[in-house]
Amino acid sequence: LKSISSIMQLPPHEGDELSVVDMHTGGEPLRIVLSGYPEVKGDSVLAKRRYVREYLDHLRRVLMYEPRGHYDMYGALIVDSEKPEADLGVLFMHNEGYSTMCGHAVIALGRFAVDYKLVKEPQSPETQVNIHCPCGLVKAYVEYSDGKTGAVRFLSVPAFAFATDVMIKVEGYGDVAVDISYGGAFYAFVHAQRFGLDVTESRTRDLVDVATAVTKAVKSQVKLCHPDSDDLAFLYGTIVTDGKDNYSSDPTANICVFAEAQVDRSPTGSGVTARVALQYHKGLIQLNQSRIFKSGATGSLFTGKAVEETSCGDFKAVVVEVSGRAFYTGASSFVQEADDNLTQGFLLK
Repeated sequence: LKSISSIMQLPPHEGDELSVVDMHTGGEPLRIVLSGYPEVKGDSVLAKRRYVREYLDHLRRVLMYEPRGHYDMYGALIVDSEKPEADLGVLFMHNEGYSTMCGHAVIALGRFAVDYKLVKEPQSPETQVNIHCPCGLVKAYVEYSDGKTGAVRFLSVPAFAFATDVMIKVEGYGDVAVDISYGGAFYAFVHAQRFGLDVTESRTRDLVDVATAVTKAVKSQVKLCHPDSDDLAFLYGTIVTDGKDNYSSDPTANICVFAEAQVDRSPTGSGVTARVALQYHKGLIQLNQSRIFKSGATGSLFTGKAVEETSCGDFKAVVVEVSGRAFYTGASSFVQEADDNLTQGFLLK
C-alpha cells in the first residue's frame, strides 16, 4: 500500500471544518480550537462566555462529546480580550458547559501561546503570557530555552476560603462537614476517610459517587457569592482529599469531580489554588511554602504555594502560584456530514 500519510486529506464533507491541537497536563486533556468557530460576540470575556453558551453550544458538543471526544474531554476556545495587557482571552468548555477558570488549561495554553507565536518575542529563561480567563487575568510563566518550551507556572486570581466546616446533609451519608474555597472557581472539599474511601486506592466510580452527592447537597444548601460577578458564584465541583492539609514536604493527594461528574486526571490547577488558599486560611501553611499535590487518578504532580496576601471584596485572599507540565498529543481536523444523525455528539454515562 502507498503510505496513507503522504496523501492524507479530509474526507468529503459539508460545512466548516473544526481544527484543533490536543494537549494534556498531568493526564487531563485539553483540546484547543485553532479554527472553525464563527465570531464570538461580546464586549468582555464574560460576555463572550454568555454568548457561546447561548448561541454556539452545539460546537462545544461536537468537540467535547463522542464520537470526536469523550465524557471527560476538556476544551479551550481562544478569544479576544478587552484587557490591553492580555496576550489572549480564553473560554473553557467541558461536558456540562463553560468553566470560569482552569489551571491545567492555563499551563497548556502557556506553552501553546509561545509555540504558536501568540506572544511577542520569547524570552529566556521564562516567557510571560497573560491569559484573560473568565475569572480574570492570569499570568503564566513558560520556561523557554534554545527555542523550546518547558514547564509552566502561573499566578492565580485572588483565591480565598469562602466557608469552613459547613455542615450539610448528604443523601446516603448524613451530616458531612465541608470546606468551600475559591481558586478561580468554587469547590467543596471533603476528606475521603469520612466515606471510608482512599483517593489513590478506591475505585474511581466510588469517589465520583461521593463527590457528586456532596456537590448536589452543597448546591441545594449553600448560597455562594463572589464580590466581582454573579457569573462566578456557582459550585464547580467537589474535591475529595487524603486529609493531609498540614504542611509537609510529602505529596498530598486529591481527586476532583467537576461539571457533570467529570473526573480531572490532573491534580486540578484551580483546585490546587483553592486548596492552598484554604490551607493558608487555616494557618496550616505559610507564604512561599511549596506543597506537592498528587492526582489520585494518575499520580501526576503539581506544586502550589501562596505567594502574596491580597483581598477579594471583603474576603482575605492570597495569590497562589501553581506549577506543572503540559505535553502535545497531536492535531486534528473534524468534519460533519449532513446525513449523520449523531454528528452533534452524544455522551454515554
